[in-house]
Amino acid sequence: MTNASNSATNSPTHRLTNSPTNDVASDTPIRVLLADDETLLRTALVSLLSLSGRIEVVAQAADGLEAVALAATRAPDVVVLDLEMPGIDGIEAARRILAARPGQAVVLLTRHGRAGVLRMALAAGVRGFLLKSVDPGELERVILHVAAGKRWIDAEVSAAAMMDDCPLTERELDALRLTTEGLSVREISARLHLASGTVRNYLSSAMQKTGGSSRHTAARVARERGWL
Repeated sequence: MTNASNSATNSPTHRLTNSPTNDVASDTPIRVLLADDETLLRTALVSLLSLSGRIEVVAQAADGLEAVALAATRAPDVVVLDLEMPGIDGIEAARRILAARPGQAVVLLTRHGRAGVLRMALAAGVRGFLLKSVDPGELERVILHVAAGKRWIDAEVSAAAMMDDCPLTERELDALRLTTEGLSVREISARLHLASGTVRNYLSSAMQKTGGSSRHTAARVARERGWL
């Protein structure tokens, strides 16, 4: 898989042509928190990442809430989050972790590299964004890369973002994403810290832009078009 990276900008379209290199020269292993609800995959990654001695997995989490708690207590150098986890997803977990630890390096793993997800991940402050199909050796290099304060974005996702024509605002996307999680308008309001009327306005605007007859239909259309 070809790779892409962004060094200083938040733009998902700024890419490097080369793979991430060994940016950490210290002999001290990079301390990693790994969060994924798939136990088999998580434990396999722990074993593979520990082989070289350059990475030490200091904590494992099976869901987003546990990842947030462990990030606060274990203070890892890098947090690796699966996007789709029970409780709260990887993006929301990243938001909460970074709110408590603004300098934290976070890598997000996803099965579906949608441009909309990348946009939300970058807005949340995620430094690394790659597909779960990545080779473990490449994941190790990305972890070292973001630990050095740099950014890395999967090339396929970055290319999709360059062609993205999403008309929805970030708040409209947030409301639709939470709709897909089965939340009510009141619950969405609480999650986004907005008034219920404001959330309804965002959802109404999203429905108009997608042509959906309901917020659920609008969310489905947005997901099918790769905006969520």
